[in-house]
Amino acid sequence: MKPGKTGIARIIAAGGYSWQGLTAAWQHEAAFRQELLLSIFLLPLALWLAESGLELALLIASLSIVLIVEILNSAIEAVVDRFGPEHHELAGRAKDMGSAAVFLALVNVAVVWILVLFVK
Repeated sequence: MKPGKTGIARIIAAGGYSWQGLTAAWQHEAAFRQELLLSIFLLPLALWLAESGLELALLIASLSIVLIVEILNSAIEAVVDRFGPEHHELAGRAKDMGSAAVFLALVNVAVVWILVLFVK
């Protein structure tokens, strides 16, 4: 068995794979593009409205979570779609649960932003 990359070479390779994943998400996932653009719009607003480092961290983290969950949801959908277009109960359940995770992440953004900005 040939050993894999180690040390800095492994870190560089992992960074390349991550970049490929981000590129694929941008190219193939309209929802990811929309959520990224929303995050880019809201980031300066967070910088302006946050009154502390903790508030800023919460606002930015809530946006980041949406992007992370969307990428995971897209990965689940890609794997399910890889096995064929026919309907299967478990495939449908996996896709629905991924979608529900994205929905909850978006609700989390709304709750965090409302609490941070309007509840003092």
